[in-house]
Amino acid sequence: MALFRTAASDEGAKRGLFTQWGERLAATRRAFGTRVGGLLGGRRTLDAALLEDLETALLTADLGVDTTTAVMTDITKRITRKELGDTGAVYAALRAILYDIVRPCEQPWPITHRPEVVLMIGVNGAGKTTTIGKLAVRLRGEGRTVLLAAGDTFRAAAIEQLGEWARRADVAVISQPRGADAAAVAHDALQAARARAVDVLLIDTAGRLHTQTGLMDELAKIKRTLARLEAQAPHQIIVTLDGGIGQNALAQVEQFHKAVGVTGLCITKLDGTAKGGVVFALAKRYALPIYFVGVGESADDLRPFDARSFVDAVLPAEGHDDRT
Repeated sequence: MALFRTAASDEGAKRGLFTQWGERLAATRRAFGTRVGGLLGGRRTLDAALLEDLETALLTADLGVDTTTAVMTDITKRITRKELGDTGAVYAALRAILYDIVRPCEQPWPITHRPEVVLMIGVNGAGKTTTIGKLAVRLRGEGRTVLLAAGDTFRAAAIEQLGEWARRADVAVISQPRGADAAAVAHDALQAARARAVDVLLIDTAGRLHTQTGLMDELAKIKRTLARLEAQAPHQIIVTLDGGIGQNALAQVEQFHKAVGVTGLCITKLDGTAKGGVVFALAKRYALPIYFVGVGESADDLRPFDARSFVDAVLPAEGHDDRT
């Protein structure tokens, strides 16, 4: 089984790469880490008032009610058992709890078929087409062959945008005129991918509003069409989420999963939002792999998710050595 990873796959290089996250996720760190650090960085008494302030900080950072409740229950139990004696210990425990929440989501992107058929879905404005283009660039950099499918046939601009990314990545794209049947585009693309023996087929889809049943039904039609050509296709169904939408991301994943099943996530635009705490909420509720996150505009800014580096970026160690 072949697995797609960055060229800098050793642990030391990976940590060096993700050192930049502290800058890229500055907005979330200010909303979350700075506030929590202010609460737990002094000599405040471990009392109900402190715990209430901490709970508010977690909610404000978009961890959501369920995740915040679970975290606060754990912290409170540890304080009651005298396991945490001061605010520094609470801070270290919080970092460890959050890391345990997101750690299962750190998984390498699996490429187990040829072609690996990847259906990319998501709502308008999430950055799905751009993410596909960046993935094509990364895959080409790894020496893999790639084919793109312009399945967003509602917008001529989407077809043009994907074509531009195809040129940048030096890959081919299968498309039809605006208004064509998206399932037919996917069908033709899979046939072409098999004939050309490409490694990965990335299929774009329209920016389907998760509340519109008709569009979700059409997405299911694309899935059925692919399965008729190859029983296991699509091998992956990845939702692209805008990291700035906060708790609405949970509803999107739920609706997409009900409609077609979801195998993984890409979270974009984390560099410009104070709501990056939603990553913890997504991890807690769904525990789906987060294959990539977007922390900038360039192709290199779409990076494999690293749980430790993410926690370090939004809630810095502040001198605590809790990496063991």
